[in-house]
Amino acid sequence: MESINKIAVLYGGSSGEREVSIESGKRVHDAIIELGYESKKFDINDIDDLHALINFDFIFIALHGEEGESGALQKRLESIGIPYTGSNAESCSHSWNKSISKNLIRKNGMKTPDSIQINNSLSFKRSYEDIPFDHFFIKPSMDGSSVNIFEIKNKDEYKETIEKLNTLNGPFILEEAIKFKEYTVTIIGDLVLPPIEIKTVNSFYDYDAKYISNDTDLVEANYGDEWVNNIKNFANNSYQALGCSGWARVDILENSDGDFYFLELNSSPGMTSHSCVPKSGEFMGLSYNEVVQKIIDASIA
Repeated sequence: MESINKIAVLYGGSSGEREVSIESGKRVHDAIIELGYESKKFDINDIDDLHALINFDFIFIALHGEEGESGALQKRLESIGIPYTGSNAESCSHSWNKSISKNLIRKNGMKTPDSIQINNSLSFKRSYEDIPFDHFFIKPSMDGSSVNIFEIKNKDEYKETIEKLNTLNGPFILEEAIKFKEYTVTIIGDLVLPPIEIKTVNSFYDYDAKYISNDTDLVEANYGDEWVNNIKNFANNSYQALGCSGWARVDILENSDGDFYFLELNSSPGMTSHSCVPKSGEFMGLSYNEVVQKIIDASIA
C-alpha cells in the first residue's frame, strides 16, 4: 500500500471499558505523533458514522469492548476501504464471542476450560447441585476487561451471583476454574513477545487488578527454554486457530500438571500504563513507541 502519513486513533466509546479505552487512545496517539505521523483522536460513539475518517491513511483501533472488538467496526472500515490495526471482521467476531472461540480452540486440538452456555441471564435458574464444577466463574460471553465476572466457590456465593445475574441482560458462560497460574502472551505479526505471568493479590485478575491496583505484578514468565517455547507455540496456535492477524493478546491458564488452557483472545488489547502489551515489549527491550510502530507495520504487512 502507499505510505502512511495520517493516522486516526479510535478510542472511548460507550462500553464498560470506556475509561480504559480513553487512556489507551491518548497514549497511542501521543506515541504516533512522536513517531512522526499526523494523527487525530476520535471518541467513537456511533460506528456507523465514520465519514470523518475518509481522509486518513490508516486507523489505529484503541477502542475496547463491543464497539472495537466484535468485528462490527472492522466490517465498516473494510466497506469504506481504510486499513486498520488488528484482525479482520470475521476473526474479531470469533474472538469476541467466548463460546465460538472456545469451540474453535477445541476443534484445533487445544484445551480450554469446560463451560456451560447461559443464553438468557435474566431467566437462568439452574440449581447449584446441577453444576458439574466445584469452583467456577460466570462471565459474559461477549465482553472484556473482567466486567461482570463472578467467582463462585460454594452454594451461597452461587445464590448471590444468580440474583445479580438475573438483573443483567445477555448471554453468559459458566466456566470451570483453572486455579494455578495465569499468563498472557502478546503477538504482533510474526513476533511472539515474552510471556507475562500475572500475579495479583485479588482472588483473580479482575478489573481492579488490571487497571487500578498497584499491587498487581506483571513479571516475565521464564521457566526454561522448553517451557517458553511451549507457551509461545500454544499462544500462536490459538491466534492462528481464530484466524487472527496484525496483533492480539492471548490469555492462558496453566494447571498444576503443567497443561495450558486457552482463556480468551483480545483483538484490541489495552495500551495503558498498566497494560500487558507494552510491558511485554519492555521485556525484549522495546519502548512503548516501538511497540506501537510494530503494531502499525504488522497490520499493513
